[in-house]
Amino acid sequence: MSAEAVDKMTPATREILSKVRQMIPPMLEKFHKGQLGRVAVIGGSEDYAGAPYFSAMASARLGCDMSHVICTPGAAAVIKTYSPNLMVHPLMRQSPAHPSPPGSGSSSAADTDPEQVSGRIIDMLPRLHVLVVGPGLGRDPLMHETCARVLAAARERKMPVVLDADALAIVLKSPELVMGWREVVLTPNVVEFGRLWKGIKADSKEEAGSGADSPGQVEALSQALGGVTIVQKGGADFISNGDSTLTVDLQGGLKRSGGQGDTLTGSIATMLAWRKAYLDKLWDHDGKLSEEETLGLAAFGGAAVTRECSRLAFEKKGRSLQASDLTDEVHTAFLNVIGEPTGKQS
Repeated sequence: MSAEAVDKMTPATREILSKVRQMIPPMLEKFHKGQLGRVAVIGGSEDYAGAPYFSAMASARLGCDMSHVICTPGAAAVIKTYSPNLMVHPLMRQSPAHPSPPGSGSSSAADTDPEQVSGRIIDMLPRLHVLVVGPGLGRDPLMHETCARVLAAARERKMPVVLDADALAIVLKSPELVMGWREVVLTPNVVEFGRLWKGIKADSKEEAGSGADSPGQVEALSQALGGVTIVQKGGADFISNGDSTLTVDLQGGLKRSGGQGDTLTGSIATMLAWRKAYLDKLWDHDGKLSEEETLGLAAFGGAAVTRECSRLAFEKKGRSLQASDLTDEVHTAFLNVIGEPTGKQS
């Protein structure tokens, strides 16, 4: 943790980040490939190939061992040219532009039946620690039906999942998919939060607030969804599980280019993978952090790193800042606001 960053932190933020550091695995010779994080991003449609890349690269740059993208074949061909460091699986399918008549044999059920499409992805779940669903997903019905089935399978495995962007529309349509699922993290921006509030809290006469004036509503929405973790992005980020609410008030950049939220989802995913390593006691530690507390800490750590990425990138790029500039800052941001763990490491 840099001295400059520490000086700018509130005492509450400094204390929370000290707890985040406790669940970050030290770099030890005994670890083998995959133990410190296997994350998959599900998204990437015909029109949106950048978002899943930014999410998966943030996860990799922060330090997960293996970063996957599960997307459509068209998106896969593009994403593979972005980086050889990602494992890209062209397993998602979009609805045919011109559906064939029943019995014509023109469209294979393997490419149009959400049960079959999702089955190939569900088969991968035992090899993964965390899912991110939503970056570049779009609004295609087949994509959404496929993701709904994958989410149901992930829930059976109690697998942590981060939901963002168009995946939040799946929650709005079928809230029972996530209701009471404690390992789920939703990351809506202010507009997306408003949609969730209106849909989930339809009986409430209160309008959704915006930005820094609605931490109580984040807590209320989490309660309405049975205690999922919600990260509302804004001037400050509010993180709530319905019982307690944390505020990430670190300074960020002033440019609001598209794709910055994808750095957040990838960062939270790696933190959740490290949370699993902590709970599995892959190294010697005192183990005082509970399962519930570490969920909030993972979200807080990911949000803190992302805000520092934004600050660092904006200092260099100003109004020309793009999402890819945040990717370049992930490791430095981690060192600045969290730092490498110290103490007993074996």
